Amino acid sequence: MLAKINSYGLIGIEGVPISVEVDLSFGMQRADTVGLPDNAVKESKERVRSAICNSGYSYPEMRVLVNLAPADIRKEGTVYDLPIALGILAARGIFPIHAADDYIIIGELALDGQLRGVTGVLPMVIDAYERGWRHFMLPIENADEASYFADMTVIPVRNLNEACEHFKGKNVISPYPQFQWNAHKRQYTHDFAEIKGQQHAKRAAEIAVAGNHNLLMIGSPGSGKTMLARSIPSILPELTMEESLEITRIHSVAGELRDRGGMITERPFRAPHHSASIPALVGGGTKALPGEISLAHYGVLFMDEFPQFPPAVLEALRQPLEDGVVTITRAAAKTTYPADFMLVAAMNPCPCGNYGSKTKECRCTPIQIERYRNRISSPLLDRLDIHIEMTEVNYDDLTSKEMGESSESIRGRVEAARRIQRERYRDDGILYNSQLNTPLMRKHCRMTEEAEDLLHTAYDKLKLSARAYTRVIKVARTIADIEGAQTIQKAHVLEAVQYRGLDEKYWGAK
Repeated sequence: MLAKINSYGLIGIEGVPISVEVDLSFGMQRADTVGLPDNAVKESKERVRSAICNSGYSYPEMRVLVNLAPADIRKEGTVYDLPIALGILAARGIFPIHAADDYIIIGELALDGQLRGVTGVLPMVIDAYERGWRHFMLPIENADEASYFADMTVIPVRNLNEACEHFKGKNVISPYPQFQWNAHKRQYTHDFAEIKGQQHAKRAAEIAVAGNHNLLMIGSPGSGKTMLARSIPSILPELTMEESLEITRIHSVAGELRDRGGMITERPFRAPHHSASIPALVGGGTKALPGEISLAHYGVLFMDEFPQFPPAVLEALRQPLEDGVVTITRAAAKTTYPADFMLVAAMNPCPCGNYGSKTKECRCTPIQIERYRNRISSPLLDRLDIHIEMTEVNYDDLTSKEMGESSESIRGRVEAARRIQRERYRDDGILYNSQLNTPLMRKHCRMTEEAEDLLHTAYDKLKLSARAYTRVIKVARTIADIEGAQTIQKAHVLEAVQYRGLDEKYWGAK
C-alpha cells in the first residue's frame, strides 16, 4: 500500500517542498529511508516506530520504505517525523489515504507520540503559501509563527493521536487563531534623555539611524560609548510587517524563536563578544546557519572593543557591509542570507584607553598605540560612515538634574527622515541613503555650488579615498533629510565632513 504526505524542508532560509512517500510491502520486517537523508532523518524510523506503538497503534510487520522526494536535495533535521508516521498509518488504513492531500505537515515526534517544535517553520510556510497551499498541520509550539496570513488554516497538534483523529474526522481540531499584526510598543531600558553630555555623539547617532549609516565611536573607558550604543534601539523606527517577516525567517532558521511569541516585532540588537569566530559572526558551520550579522538584519550589530576582534573576523565584515548580503558556502550547503544591518563599533583610543585623557596618563608606547589602531584596516575604516570622538563627561554634566532630549522626540525626526527616503527611492529598489550607488547619487544628491567647493577642499585636505568621499555625500544627504531640505547645502556637507576628521587624527595618512 502506498501513501503520500506533503511536507517541507529548507535550503538556507528558503523553503522547498518535499513529498514523503511511504510504501508497505510483504517481506522481512524492516524500515528504510531513501532520498538523500542526513543522520537525523535516518534516525526518524526509530522515533516513528516508538511513537506509533506508544500512541496505541501497532507498527506494521512488513517492509516499510520511505522515499523523500525530490531525491537530489539533501534532507536534514527532524521535520519529517510526523509526515512519515502519518504516511505509515494512512498506508495501513488507519485513516483515509487521501485525507491529508491538502495539507503541508511538519513536526518532530517524541518516543511517546508527543510533538515537539522544529526550527525554520516560517520560511517553509511562506514558500508553501506562495505556491498555493492553504492548510498546514504543525506542532502547537510552532503555530504562532505560522498564523500571519488571512486565508490560511493552521491546525495545531500536540501528539500523533490528535493528528490521526483529525484526519479520521472524529475529533476535528479547530484552526489556530489568526495573528493580527501590530508593531510592539516596548519600554526601552535605555533612553537618550539619560545620557549626560555628549551632545555631539547623540547628534551623530541620530544621523546614523536616520540614514542607516555605520557608526564608529572612539573614547576612553567610561565616556559613555556602550550606553549610547545600547540606547540606539530606542530611536529606531517601528518595524513594518514585511520587515518583521524577513527578520523572523532568519531567526526561525537559527532556532531563536523559542518562547518569543512566534513573530519578532522589535528590531534586533546583537552584541557579540570580541572572541567571536568568523562562523559565529558571518555564519557557517556544517549546515551553513546564519551568523550575528544576519541575525542583526534590519537592526543593530554592536561590536564593543572593536580592535580586539580577530583581524580575520573584522575583514570578513567588509563584503556584507558593502553588499547587504552574505553567501555561505560549505561542502554540504550553500546559501545566501540577508545582512542589511547598522554597524555600531566602539573602541578605546589606545590599549590602556587613556590616550588624550585630561585626567589620566596614557601608559602605552607609540608602537603599541599604532599596532592597536592598525588592527582596523583602511578598507574597513572607509566602510564606517560616521566617526565620532567621545570625551570624558565632566562633573557638572554628570550631576545635572536636567534631562536631555528624549528618545521618543529623536525617533520622531528619524521616522520623518526615513519616510522621505522611502518616498524618494520607491522606484529605485532601496530604502536608505546608505544604500545609494553612484548612478542614484547623481540622481538624488544634488548639491549647491558652495557645498561642492567645500567637499572638494575637504577631499584634498583630509586625503579621503573615493569610498570615503561617497560616504560623506550619503551622510550629507541624510542630514539634509532630517532638516527637510531638497538640496544638500554647505552646512550639511560641513557637518558630514566633521564625521571623517578622526581618520587623519588617529590613523594619519594610513
